[in-house]
Amino acid sequence: MSFSTQVMVRGYELDTQGHLNQAVYLQYGEHARWGLLRAAGVAQEKLIADGIGPVVLETTIKYRRELRGGDEVTIDCAFEWSGGKTFRIRQEIRKLDDTVAAEISVIGGILDLTARKLVADPGARLRALAERPELLGL
Repeated sequence: MSFSTQVMVRGYELDTQGHLNQAVYLQYGEHARWGLLRAAGVAQEKLIADGIGPVVLETTIKYRRELRGGDEVTIDCAFEWSGGKTFRIRQEIRKLDDTVAAEISVIGGILDLTARKLVADPGARLRALAERPELLGL
């Protein structure tokens, strides 16, 4: 994976069974994706100034092990490019002992904020904005 960030599971994120609420996995994934974009030099302000923004078209989560309050996790994130208007982002949420707690797969695109349509070559648009395009797999 090309990028990692850490999070501690907080008590208010737990469900009635005492483990991480399923919706919070989506938030952790989003947190890591924005962290990766920032690390690559593509801050949200830069995207908006260029008239584009990332969009999630599909998300799949495979839950492997439960997470409980106080667990520290690493969220890994890597872009995969195959051409066309969409791309895939693969993510793993791992405990400190390297146990995979969840796998997240996202299909995304880059939205033209004026035309409200996906841009034809999202990789090229992000490469042009990035200071470290290699973090984005470009």
